Amino acid sequence: MQPIQRVAIVGAGNMGSGIAQKTAQEEFDVQMVDREQQWVDRGQGIIADFLSEAVERRIFSPGQVEAIQGRITGVVGVENTAENTDLVIEAVFEDFDIKTAVFKTLDAACGPETILASNTSSLSVNALAEATGRADRFVGLHFFYHPAKNRLVEVIPAASSSPETIEKVVQYCKMLGKVVIVCGDRPGFVVNRFFVPWLNEACLLLEEGVATAAQIDAAACKAFRIGLGPFGLMNLTGPPIALHSTDYLAEQLKTPRYTGAQNLRDLIDANEHWDVSGDEAYSQDQFKAISERLYGVVFGVAAQIVEEGVCSMEDVDRGAKVGLRWARGPFEMMNRVGVQDAHIMASQYADLSAQTDQDRAWKVPEFFTKQAQQGHAWNFSYVDTSIESGVATLTINRPEAMNALNETVVGQLSEALDEVNANDTVHTIVVDGAGKAFVAGADVKFFVDKIRADSIPDIVTFTADGHTMLDKLESSSKTTIALTTGLALGGGLELALACDYRIGTRRTQFRFPETSIGIYPGLGGSQRPARICGIPAARWAVLAGNFMDAQTGHDLGLLTHLVDVAAVDGCVATLASTGKPGDKYPGRPTNQESKIAQFASAFFSDENMPAIMNGACPEGFDAEDKTVARQLKSLSRTAPIALSMASGLIDSTASTSLAVGLQMELDQLTDIFSTKDSLEGLSALIEGRKPTYTNA
Repeated sequence: MQPIQRVAIVGAGNMGSGIAQKTAQEEFDVQMVDREQQWVDRGQGIIADFLSEAVERRIFSPGQVEAIQGRITGVVGVENTAENTDLVIEAVFEDFDIKTAVFKTLDAACGPETILASNTSSLSVNALAEATGRADRFVGLHFFYHPAKNRLVEVIPAASSSPETIEKVVQYCKMLGKVVIVCGDRPGFVVNRFFVPWLNEACLLLEEGVATAAQIDAAACKAFRIGLGPFGLMNLTGPPIALHSTDYLAEQLKTPRYTGAQNLRDLIDANEHWDVSGDEAYSQDQFKAISERLYGVVFGVAAQIVEEGVCSMEDVDRGAKVGLRWARGPFEMMNRVGVQDAHIMASQYADLSAQTDQDRAWKVPEFFTKQAQQGHAWNFSYVDTSIESGVATLTINRPEAMNALNETVVGQLSEALDEVNANDTVHTIVVDGAGKAFVAGADVKFFVDKIRADSIPDIVTFTADGHTMLDKLESSSKTTIALTTGLALGGGLELALACDYRIGTRRTQFRFPETSIGIYPGLGGSQRPARICGIPAARWAVLAGNFMDAQTGHDLGLLTHLVDVAAVDGCVATLASTGKPGDKYPGRPTNQESKIAQFASAFFSDENMPAIMNGACPEGFDAEDKTVARQLKSLSRTAPIALSMASGLIDSTASTSLAVGLQMELDQLTDIFSTKDSLEGLSALIEGRKPTYTNA
């Protein structure tokens, strides 16, 4: 399947220019289309201002900004959109007639293979599809503001959308680094379906005199663990948008409770914003009333979304955490307050809704009621399994946390491996990660919590379970492949290295950060790299924690196949036919002539290690040399005990089997996690500060 490369955005306003910018940042060819030159110029100006700020904040270099802007071509007139465009995203006013007029012009201008998409937050995707003239090559997209920053996008296939169309658009969104929710075509889709009534309920609480806007915002921030309450959010995005959205949902879902509150209408008529400047202090009774009402609408609507098959409860939570930046999703919050209490809150909201909707009362879904009656918490699935033509793909689907490994993920992945290893129809196992990352390491907060609770044995058990899970890849009779087409850090890279093959693209990035956060890599990171690329290269990667781009990973052999995005599926098919490798652990870099491999061999040689471990520059190297200085600086920022233990474990690979080396990793876990430096390093990572190590 040829991936999308040439993208056009119709509409150069704030949203359209943001989508164009993000698309160009990820190295797509972009056309930014609008009716008149002044609007195209305005869009270019919005992008220039945004990127200028990014340079000031050192997010991009001036050279990178020039390249991004160079990939964006301004186009005046929808009819002038290039015929060979792969994907056109319409991002004009949220008006059905205007959008359909744009699509009629695009259908005539674009080639037969061009996919059309509408960036809509509310309109019926199925209705839009029928108006495009190419209903099979159409999807709905809902980017969240600002598209260059917010990682969420909802992909809404029409009933007529072809599987290839959906697959291509989802792949494009993932290449933007987005967390993708594929959902059904229902009013509000996923996030707005519960978020907009939440806003309106805050207005009704104010109208009823329960509390002031400032008090409601403060109580909502505490209950939902968010930084900005409903009134502050409406002030930021514009009260008219909130009114339009809630009235639309009320009409489409035939739920009068959602009709925009009168005080919201009065505010807009007066062209004002909410006054949130008052005293934020609230009583316990006020907090109870506010939190239970706001919880009630969110919990009930979240359950309705799942009952209607719009998406899974995991995706509902994902939308809240990524799109709205809530600390927890609705179902996670239900578990926290108790599913039975959550059901009571939703039922109380249903009673309020029935008072204004006698004919079609807002209902709490039956499955939610049963769950409350049973008294069980919600269980979440983070590993998806699909099997096609003998290839089982296990996708770690926790993109809101960069697919970080925790007890649940490790357990579910282990169970999934048991199932596919026992399946005689499966000959190849592919491990993949949803979103931008493959797996961005282990859940660091788990380690910190356990250390502080003096429960280090729990860390050992978790890691031992991880070893057991990885052995199901290591010892599998089936061909095992890791699709490391994104970020793989620490435990994620260790997971990949347990597979027979690692496929990467230009977006692949590897790193072992452990020594810089007070620990050593304990899931095979001290063992497999040395056996794959040799001890000096393993020291370069593990001890100094160097970032590796795709080419470096491939030169060292940590990445076995480096391909274009379009060639990933073909590479998987080839490896599935080839079978297991003849020599998984060659003990030397794949490209021994690469500069990194040669530097690692020379700098991290056995004879230089005493000097390196003492913080000195090895004899024969210039400490002022940029490459040498970078290594010495990286090594100086590691925790001394972690560095020493990691070095010793790497050295052991010269005289031990893999099984013995892995056991040595496990045996020393209690020692490393008992150090003060491990708590300091892990805590500093969570807190976003530089650690201070005391060698204790």
